[in-house]
Amino acid sequence: MKKGIVIAAIVLLVVIVVSNSMFTVRENEYACTVRFSKIIDTTGESGLHLKVPFLDSVKYFSKATQFYDIPPSEVLTSDKQNMTVDCYVLWQISDPKLFYQSLGTTSVAEDRLDALTYNELKTVMGTLAQADIINMEDGAKRNEIYEGIATDVDQLAAAYGIHVTDVKIKQFDLPDSNLNAVYSRMISERNQMAEKYTADGNYDASIIRNDVDKKVNIIVSNAEAEAAKLVAEGEAEYMRLLAAAYDTAEKKEFYEFTLALDALEKSLTGDQKTIILDENSALAKILMGAQ
Repeated sequence: MKKGIVIAAIVLLVVIVVSNSMFTVRENEYACTVRFSKIIDTTGESGLHLKVPFLDSVKYFSKATQFYDIPPSEVLTSDKQNMTVDCYVLWQISDPKLFYQSLGTTSVAEDRLDALTYNELKTVMGTLAQADIINMEDGAKRNEIYEGIATDVDQLAAAYGIHVTDVKIKQFDLPDSNLNAVYSRMISERNQMAEKYTADGNYDASIIRNDVDKKVNIIVSNAEAEAAKLVAEGEAEYMRLLAAAYDTAEKKEFYEFTLALDALEKSLTGDQKTIILDENSALAKILMGAQ
């Protein structure tokens, strides 16, 4: 009976020792083996690993990129204007041993990232005027500033075994005392832009209208000149035909006679069919001659 109890105790002890001498590392984490508060080994290889039972403990740290939303904080621009910056940091552990030795936990790391990022933001924004930050210009210029901030924070965080992937500024908020002034300035800038576009449009429209009027005047002038030319040519042809038709005295006399008859016919209108002519008038002479 006693022998069975001893064997069971030995088996249990062996199981405890064996289970305490092994640990598992997942693919998305680092494992640091700690003995008497000192790291003796660090691994990022997934699988089963060995440690000294009861003496060694294991600290796990994630390999994944982590998101830290930094609380909004105020910065002062170069023109002494207060602005509230709201941003976040994407980071990951690059050196788990250094991370454990310098920080130890994720919460401490976030506090350190908060301080590093805020100090860098305060330094960079202190070199910029408020108008350099809030304007209608291409956002690529501001992106270069933000990328510079991320690079500087990454260099500082490397001393703690941290790699900063990115620092993104979600928004800039203005103190209430500055909001109206900034909005008024933005409205004024928009109005100036609208006035410029309107003036440019009116100028271009006037050029187009003047060009069209010029072309119309040229077309009308050419048409009138061509019409006058055609009229002159028609009248010349008419006179030529008349001259050819009445080139003898008899033809001329007959032509004058027909003209007199046409004139007489047009004068005999209405019920009155009597006409009085002076004997010296050309029409009377023609008619008398005809009689």
